[in-house]
Amino acid sequence: MNQVIQRDVLIIGAGAAGLFCAAEAAKRGRKVEVIDHAKRLGGKILMSGGGRCNFTNMYASPENFLSQNPHFCKSALSRYTQWDFIALVEQYKIAYHEKTLGQLFCDNTAKDIVDMLMQECTKAGAIVTNRCEVGEVAYQDGVYSVHTAKGEYQAPALVIATGGLSMPKLGATPFGYRVAEQFGLPIIPTRAALVPFTLHDHDKEVLGELSGISVDASASCNNTQFNENILFTHRGLSGPAVLQISSFWEPGQAVDFDLYPNGDLLNMLNDEQNNSPDALLSTALCKIYPKRLVQTAIDYLNITNKPLKQYQGKQLEQAVSSFSQWQIKPNGTEGYRTAEVTLGGVDTDYLSSKTMEVKNQKGLYFIGEVVDVTGWLGGYNFQWAWSSAWVAGQVV
Repeated sequence: MNQVIQRDVLIIGAGAAGLFCAAEAAKRGRKVEVIDHAKRLGGKILMSGGGRCNFTNMYASPENFLSQNPHFCKSALSRYTQWDFIALVEQYKIAYHEKTLGQLFCDNTAKDIVDMLMQECTKAGAIVTNRCEVGEVAYQDGVYSVHTAKGEYQAPALVIATGGLSMPKLGATPFGYRVAEQFGLPIIPTRAALVPFTLHDHDKEVLGELSGISVDASASCNNTQFNENILFTHRGLSGPAVLQISSFWEPGQAVDFDLYPNGDLLNMLNDEQNNSPDALLSTALCKIYPKRLVQTAIDYLNITNKPLKQYQGKQLEQAVSSFSQWQIKPNGTEGYRTAEVTLGGVDTDYLSSKTMEVKNQKGLYFIGEVVDVTGWLGGYNFQWAWSSAWVAGQVV
């Protein structure tokens, strides 16, 4: 335990950002080691995208990120783009495909991305050490000292790539935030993002019966709208549209859902009324929705179910608005346990957008999810990991 290990660069956190930064720094001839307490490397990469890793998005741009300073991410994203990472993936002959909305996934397995990052580290000479508990960090005379289970590390450059608080089962801890606070950096309040909603008991009792049903929908809150699909679960609501809007939702607010976002439901029902006037409203709705959803929604939304010919004046319009303007107030979210990312983090006002170095603390860098930059669902958070790691790797 008295061993002192000297490095040029020490990186804490062997996730997407940490491994990529290690490889980039080592390419410049730096003696680099990345350490992590987790049992397996790149755990979040391995489980992402259903095990196929949504490694970037073809349409990634600064508009797809949330931050107290929306301009901060621009420099890194422009200097190392999605096309740069795609070129690296192609260089390693990793087969991939676009799923929807520019989201790129491995054809085979997320392990292809982890293997690529490890090979990049190995080729460049970066050392990767896992199962290594990390303790105190100290700074004196331009050198960082980090106490670990392997011994004491000393390096003039320290990179914090420990991620946020999401998915604690994969080893997430507040370590990065503690280091930031130790060196006087404020933390923008953190909370779970890209996370399913839970419902109040009276809503859950009814909607829980729809568990497993998925429908196209738009979700709107705070002047922001996402048009994908929603999934009913035993606990509440999930699916891409819900995960996306969860990053913009504040506790106590309602979320508006349009359950027919890609067409004119009133027009469709008017046609049905002309063609099949004796058909019940529920029969017409079952042409576009699962039967179980229609039966539950008619009761839950207090819609009168009668033959279409009996709807007069604005009655059909009112029935339609129940589906196109369904408003629900979530009880909360499932929290960090199932959240894909953490909103908030190290205040970007204290970091250089060009290098990710702390402005008033030479040699200290923060990259990836630990920083107050959070992407939308769909590969954007991985792109932030690659971009922020790359710019730090060029100078660290």
